[in-house]
Amino acid sequence: MPRTKQFCEEEILNRAMELFWEKGFHATSMQDLVSHLGINRASLYDTFGGKEELFAKAFAHYRKNTGGWLQQLFDGEPSVKMGFEKLFDKAIEEAANDKCRKGCFVVNTTTELIPGNEKMLQAILDNKETVENLFIDHVQKGIDTGELSPSKNAQEIGLMLFALYNGIQVLAKVDPDPDKLQKVVNSALSVLD
Repeated sequence: MPRTKQFCEEEILNRAMELFWEKGFHATSMQDLVSHLGINRASLYDTFGGKEELFAKAFAHYRKNTGGWLQQLFDGEPSVKMGFEKLFDKAIEEAANDKCRKGCFVVNTTTELIPGNEKMLQAILDNKETVENLFIDHVQKGIDTGELSPSKNAQEIGLMLFALYNGIQVLAKVDPDPDKLQKVVNSALSVLD
């Protein structure tokens, strides 16, 4: 008779995501996972597969749980400029409060595993395309409503701001000084004027 699982899979994915996010894929051992997750090795393998499979599931879990907040932020802000200001303010605030300097899980995964991990590359490319399109659409909204000049190129600006957002995540891991990060953001957001 099969044994009943004594744990919540979603909670285990949350905890695995947190550990991978803090330590990275390579620095997290199976023993780290067993200890941190509080389940035995056999249950871990039976439920999630090996370390790579668990990492991929934790990454997908992260995307699922965080995917809607950016759309909600942009949809809830009638001013395109204010939408981007709020986005970057949130990134800077999170960086300043991140005592472990763990940064962004997606950015960390990209810099740690790409190139070299084709399976994760596709998930990262999917995420990149989704978020880039949100940025581009938000800029286009400003052009369509007349907030931004019709001479602005939504795709170019959206891609540049997406690159800046990712760059801020990396810079903040090295130097999370809010004043420095804000100066970079202010300069970049002047493209919307």
